[in-house]
Amino acid sequence: MVVKKIISSPFVAIAVLVTLVAVIFRFSPKLLLSRQQRLFTAEELALHNGTDESIPILLGILGSVFDVTKGKSHYGVGGGYNHFAGRDASRAFVSGNFTGDGLTDSLRGLSSTEVKSIVEWREFYFRSYTCCLSLSSEGQCLVFTLPSPAVRFVGKLVGRYYDNQGNATKYLKGAEAKAARGAQLLEKQKAEEAKQPGCNSRWSQDEGGEVWCDTGFPRLVQRPLEIALTGKMSKRCACFLEDQLDQQGLEVYEGCDYLSQTCRV
Repeated sequence: MVVKKIISSPFVAIAVLVTLVAVIFRFSPKLLLSRQQRLFTAEELALHNGTDESIPILLGILGSVFDVTKGKSHYGVGGGYNHFAGRDASRAFVSGNFTGDGLTDSLRGLSSTEVKSIVEWREFYFRSYTCCLSLSSEGQCLVFTLPSPAVRFVGKLVGRYYDNQGNATKYLKGAEAKAARGAQLLEKQKAEEAKQPGCNSRWSQDEGGEVWCDTGFPRLVQRPLEIALTGKMSKRCACFLEDQLDQQGLEVYEGCDYLSQTCRV
């Protein structure tokens, strides 16, 4: 009786499934690929922009190509995301520039956090239709495909991110490395800023904004890692006790008393 209960346990079934996946992945990882990958040229991809209803609507991001036909109300002609169809417009995922030169796969000049966001968008499209066991820089998503995916990974775009053999180029590896650095810097910034509590804040159209501290006094301080993350310097509001106010780099809000706990901004 006990043995029967153990065998019928869902936890045992899950363990068996995980073991089976590991064995398949170990000895024949290609069996896990959802379907044969296709290599697209830019000219071929451009045909899939939604104007021809007899062929799928495709988009590219960091060289990975996805079939988004099931979302044609968004990606088809007249849809809000049609500017992504038939091309790799990786840059536009963070720039918001959906015209002309903005619709490009070049990431030149973008910060590490912006590149990180683009990599996360690519992973979003992968997750939209599969359960990825792993995702490598070569774009190999070892998967179980969901029964009715809204998005399908169909191949790779030959060009900046993949060569004509479907191998990742130095540009893709560089983008992923930059995204990883961005993630590390963000974690470091969060850890550093957690040491000094931030201010409370509120804003209304009628009264404007204000910041305040329940304990301590509000001061503007530089965010030293921000230049590495975004390419720009920025400041944040943090709360300091009175015996900390002689530290260098603390800025009193304009028009605010030195020992005021609330400041208008």
